[in-house]
Amino acid sequence: MQEAEEKTTVVRYAEPLELQSQPMDLNTIKSALEAREFFLVYQPILSLRDGLCFGAEALIRWRRENAVLNASEFIALSDRTPLSGVLTYWVIDTVAAELGDWLDSHGAAHISVNVPPEILGRGGLEYAATKSGLRARAKQLILEVTERGIPDQLGLDALNSISGTGAQVALDDTTLSGANLALLTRCNFDFVKIDQLLVAELVPDKPPADWLDALAALLRTSSLQIIAEGVETAFQADTLKAAGVQLAQGHYFSVPRSASDFKRFYTDNA
Repeated sequence: MQEAEEKTTVVRYAEPLELQSQPMDLNTIKSALEAREFFLVYQPILSLRDGLCFGAEALIRWRRENAVLNASEFIALSDRTPLSGVLTYWVIDTVAAELGDWLDSHGAAHISVNVPPEILGRGGLEYAATKSGLRARAKQLILEVTERGIPDQLGLDALNSISGTGAQVALDDTTLSGANLALLTRCNFDFVKIDQLLVAELVPDKPPADWLDALAALLRTSSLQIIAEGVETAFQADTLKAAGVQLAQGHYFSVPRSASDFKRFYTDNA
């Protein structure tokens, strides 16, 4: 794993103050998309049982002037606007272009893509997946939605029908709250992703986090696979493994990587 780590180019991210004088809005994002300023990185997901690479989450980045912005710094601007779908379809097209053929020859690898609430059940997601060729690789595709990503009955019905395509669905940013757990009874989820804020509570000098009990109950009563996000330390990885968590991602295992670096990482950890 260390050898692969050394091959990765680390991108320096901007501090927010560097961009304060340059306002950001929907038109700015549209122009950036046309100027090809967006790109993808892939955050590896590994099995806690054996350390093998399960796949990766595709993450959008924006190379803006002398900085690289994370999705958290701009994606909220596009929420519930037509641009939200446009960005999602761009991600799908880019994943297909960068990893489509590779997925054909690595049938055990999975790629997850974040799906915003407003495009569920509207037809665009299905069209984009078919047009890009990713639908033909649906069994290797995981669609990540947040709790707010189930806006109406149309979206709920679409979510529950995804399994018919062969793709799988993950409930993202899960805090194991009552609302999260209630949603699990209404939708056909295959994965639950534990929010990184919960994982950050796992430190050696504190009592076990309360949410571990809710997690244990969830694992006992379902066939869900659990993915822990934001794992930064060996203690966190060991605690999650002992709790029954199957998969994890975070800088403890790997930084986000370019498509070519991710392919090498997968080969080194397959």
